[in-house]
Amino acid sequence: MFGIDNFAAFVLAGILLNMTPGSDTMYILGRSLSQGMQAGIYSALGITVGCLVHTFLAAFGLSILIAESQLAFNIVKYLGAAYLFYLGIRMILTRDDTAFDVAAMTKTNYRQLVVSGIVTNVLNPKVALFFIAFLPQFVQKTYSHTSVSFLLLGLTFNLTGTIWNLMLAIFSANMSAGFKRNQLIKTWLNRFTGTLFILLGIKLAVERSH
Repeated sequence: MFGIDNFAAFVLAGILLNMTPGSDTMYILGRSLSQGMQAGIYSALGITVGCLVHTFLAAFGLSILIAESQLAFNIVKYLGAAYLFYLGIRMILTRDDTAFDVAAMTKTNYRQLVVSGIVTNVLNPKVALFFIAFLPQFVQKTYSHTSVSFLLLGLTFNLTGTIWNLMLAIFSANMSAGFKRNQLIKTWLNRFTGTLFILLGIKLAVERSH
């Protein structure tokens, strides 16, 4: 149907992959632990939008540019790493105790969280390579509208991933809620998250396309 083979196997494999700790998981955990449930949820939604971008790029062949061009891969990679460095340093150096206080957040702050989630996901070329390596395994090569197959598979993978990320955000935020009432612990959570973002940036910077 719609040029898709073994859809049930794809869903099962997708769920297992979603649950495997990766950069997105660490990013959401960091946001949830230091900034609370709503920050984690908005970050997860940003990741969702980023994955949608990769889904459309894979469906219409643009991700192949990143796969085949080392220059394109490096440009995207270093931009993503630089952005993670920026986020990490900002959280470590922030002195304003209310800067990451969920109760004090405005709609603009939430919008920034969504945008940050989108940017960190879109600027990770490994995600693009994953989509063009994983999805084709379940697409019939003889089907005349493979872009439709890619879109359906990508949307399915994104749906299961979003559910998992939201559960992760809620669970981790609830675990840390009691600790954050202590201002000292809250400060160290922010520093921990900032360090985590920097480490993710370093990991991304040293990634290779092959």
